[in-house]
Amino acid sequence: MKKLALHCSFILPLLFVATIAIRGQQKAYGEKYRPQFHFTPAVNWTNDPNGLVFYKGRYHLFYQYNPYGIKWGHMSWGHAESTDLIHWNHLPIAIAEKDGTMIFSGSAVIDENNTTGFAKNTSEIPMIAIYTGHYIADTSRLDDYLQSQQIAYSLDNGRNWTKYSNNPVLDLHKKDFRDPCVFWYAPGKKWVMAVVLPREHIVQFYSSPDLKKWNHLSDFGPAGDIKDIWECPSLAQVPVAGSGEKKKWVLFNSQQTTMQYFVGEFNGTSFVDENPSSKIYRPDFGPDYYAGITYNHIPENQLPVLVGWANNWTYAADIPTKPWRSMMALPRELVLHKKNQEWILYQRPVPAVYGLRKRPWSAGHFEVQDKKDLPVRSQQCEIEVTLQPGAQSISGLRLAHGNQKGLEIGYDQKNKILFMDRGDAGSQSFNQKYAHMSRYETKLESGQGKILLHIFFDHSIVEVFANDGEKVMSMQIFPDEQDNMIQLFSENGPASFHNVKIWELNSAWTK
Repeated sequence: MKKLALHCSFILPLLFVATIAIRGQQKAYGEKYRPQFHFTPAVNWTNDPNGLVFYKGRYHLFYQYNPYGIKWGHMSWGHAESTDLIHWNHLPIAIAEKDGTMIFSGSAVIDENNTTGFAKNTSEIPMIAIYTGHYIADTSRLDDYLQSQQIAYSLDNGRNWTKYSNNPVLDLHKKDFRDPCVFWYAPGKKWVMAVVLPREHIVQFYSSPDLKKWNHLSDFGPAGDIKDIWECPSLAQVPVAGSGEKKKWVLFNSQQTTMQYFVGEFNGTSFVDENPSSKIYRPDFGPDYYAGITYNHIPENQLPVLVGWANNWTYAADIPTKPWRSMMALPRELVLHKKNQEWILYQRPVPAVYGLRKRPWSAGHFEVQDKKDLPVRSQQCEIEVTLQPGAQSISGLRLAHGNQKGLEIGYDQKNKILFMDRGDAGSQSFNQKYAHMSRYETKLESGQGKILLHIFFDHSIVEVFANDGEKVMSMQIFPDEQDNMIQLFSENGPASFHNVKIWELNSAWTK
């Protein structure tokens, strides 16, 4: 997680924290730009998802949170839980900043065998948080800090937390050393940690019998994208589609404003990448997806789930939302496909989001030359369409269309490029750089001359899953409420649109 400027006191009033949690439960989210089926805190700033763990039928989401304001600062772990990854219940802050130490990103695990010894009777099973302690001795010198790995434990399903008295558990006495990803490695009967040296572009692996004493195993990197610092590693096993029980290990990390992944093998000591070293593989090709990590302890018959922060550090502090700022992208299920001797990650939204659907509007076929307005107006919807582009066409959809052209989601048939362009969609003036970060694109081959688009539009965030999740793009926009038309377009020749379906979606926050 990136460090920004801090402008507030270090005292944390617990009464205010509890008030935030209660307000989050009571308030039906109705503010301008407020997403209705993406996770947002009731108030204030959030960034990286943390401590994703499933336990006793509930998905726990911890997250970087500022209890005091709408900009980055006073990093603590906020907390919410869900039974389906779409409907969330806000809980009080889990782990708070204290004594000059902010609580940066990390993991949560279930210590079923009580390896830590924190459980004092057989009815207790500890939930352990492993996080980076970001220590600032002098608040007038914010860049003079140290980072180490620390732990805290809960004996009541994550409701109340106690910081380990002998923290830190792993300390290299370095300024930048953060974001532990921890999981139980069953073949070796040990805990494994992946943690980054950001400026060196290295993921280090450690092992421990008890989450307290850690031994260095190996390093991975530099590799792939090394233009910016590395953050937020996550290592998980992902099934290979159509192979029965075969799985590969996927290592994620983030690079300041984007993410990458590697696919290969992990033997309990070291990770070996099996994809071509000359290529960079992204889980998301839009501007607004970062710090994605996977859930621990999910049931064996369930696909792994990735959750990312839907924002961009370039303009994150200025997006025009209040009284909250930032959101999580839709949780995504993961599978791998082998294509042209490369391992490719496919993603799809978790199935619970389909439970929000209202009755769809649908049409079997449109032949479009120039543009066609559809009879549905919405900024809160799900869209499926099969696009059959013309030989030279640039074609697709426009969302948030009205007084402005809107967000374009399109395909350039000649150059085989999927793109999103928000250059004429909503407010642009809140940040100078935002306006120059309008168009994002990625190569995508059409399957049998067709592109399958699955789109989720939630007021200020649009996520596109193309060709069954082979390519994914996430992009924020901030349109006026009346700009809610949906339009098909095709330039440089006609294009066909088949099996068009639009569902307006209910709010996940309305009770």
